[in-house]
Amino acid sequence: MSKVPLTVTGAEQLKAELQRLKTGERPRIIQAIAEARAHGDLSENAEYHAAKEQQSFIEGRIVDIENKLANAQIIDPLKVNANGRVVFGATLDLMDESAQAEVTYQIVGDDEADIARGKISISSPIARSLIGKEAGEVVEVRVPGGVRRYEILDIRYV
Repeated sequence: MSKVPLTVTGAEQLKAELQRLKTGERPRIIQAIAEARAHGDLSENAEYHAAKEQQSFIEGRIVDIENKLANAQIIDPLKVNANGRVVFGATLDLMDESAQAEVTYQIVGDDEADIARGKISISSPIARSLIGKEAGEVVEVRVPGGVRRYEILDIRYV
């Protein structure tokens, strides 16, 4: 399996979630299953079936996070020699010429993307168009709604 890019912050968030699931959620569910078993007949015990379903979800999420971390290529934009160019992890101030509005985006891994928080996926059309560009350049991006033009105002590596 190929390496998947992940920011330092994204990796820390996944590790924190993994820790919470293993030390908090997993023991809580095990206790809930034990309590439900104590109630007797498991075939008609809704509490038992709900707890088992939740346990399955948590165990699946733990495996998913462990796989993501095992296949992650953690990239710290502060340590990348970008020479003023847009790279993975960079935070960009852009002028969206189509909307006449200034926007700020950070280019992150697919699992970290959250447009409401200004984090766009490295595999998005906008990020792919911006990679390698410098401040002052204007980039045209083909998006589902048509073509958008962005001027790169500033690039930060934080």
